[in-house]
Amino acid sequence: MNRGAVDSVRGSVVDVWFGERLPPIFSFHNNRWLIHTLVHGSAKEDRFHVHGYMDRGTTTTPFDMVVLNDMSSFHLAIDALKNVPRLRSHASDVIDMFNRKLNEHHDYIRQHLEDMPEIRNWSWTADFCEPNAPQPLAKGHTRADLYTNS
Repeated sequence: MNRGAVDSVRGSVVDVWFGERLPPIFSFHNNRWLIHTLVHGSAKEDRFHVHGYMDRGTTTTPFDMVVLNDMSSFHLAIDALKNVPRLRSHASDVIDMFNRKLNEHHDYIRQHLEDMPEIRNWSWTADFCEPNAPQPLAKGHTRADLYTNS
């Protein structure tokens, strides 16, 4: 099979997985060229946005390593907001806020030599609420309902 035929088959498989219109965004913890190689030959291959290891960074904080390689949650959200058509027109304020947080991060780690507390102390919660906040209640229930004698 020649190179053009391989690209055509690979491209059609990628188009089945991702459709031909959506702008897929990858966060790949390896070299970006591997994903670009896989999507080569698919419809509108320039619509694929790949974040991956770029050999940036040195001795720094854990979060700064993903920031330096453009793989932080801020970078991924910015990419999504810029490339999803129905979000793009309403996204400028949010993108500005994320960029301010990245600048704040940059300044903070150079002054304190550690990640910002909101990054350093972050943890998953089952329902994505604030870790120290009370659990959300079912609709129609009040907090007072929790403290009954029945």
